[in-house]
Amino acid sequence: MPVHLILGGARSGKSAYAETQALNGDDPLHYVATASARDSEMEARILQHQQDRSPRFTTHECELTLAEHLRALDQPGATLLVDCLTLWITNALLSGDGAWERERDALLTLLPELRANCLLVSNEVGQGVVPMGDLSRQFVDAAGRLHQDIADEADRVTWVVAGLPQKLK
Repeated sequence: MPVHLILGGARSGKSAYAETQALNGDDPLHYVATASARDSEMEARILQHQQDRSPRFTTHECELTLAEHLRALDQPGATLLVDCLTLWITNALLSGDGAWERERDALLTLLPELRANCLLVSNEVGQGVVPMGDLSRQFVDAAGRLHQDIADEADRVTWVVAGLPQKLK
């Protein structure tokens, strides 16, 4: 289970770095996109990511059931790139009804079992002030705890700033 967690701020170059890492091999490549276009600005961002993505990737849209999607794509010799965990966290928190806890637990249970290479891209959101709103605090807490849990088990952790990768683990 080679798991590589790639963290960085917004527009830090983390997605481009993850894609470059995935493209280094000859593996079948699966790009698991978690964004949902809830407004025109997000639609434009998604379109730009799609246009920038190598045609070597097979793209899979997954807004919520991430572990289920990864399990279906898992095979030795494949590479799974998830972009990004923080959008997935948002989707799960907004779904309510315990979705976040179920989906988080399913992902954390699955990761050690994966046979494919897995690159997980996520925004580091814990370097600012504690947010004022309840949902914002839940999001920052959820992202921070998930990052710690994944980093603990991951084979590699990379922090990307201004397009420059920094090896953490």
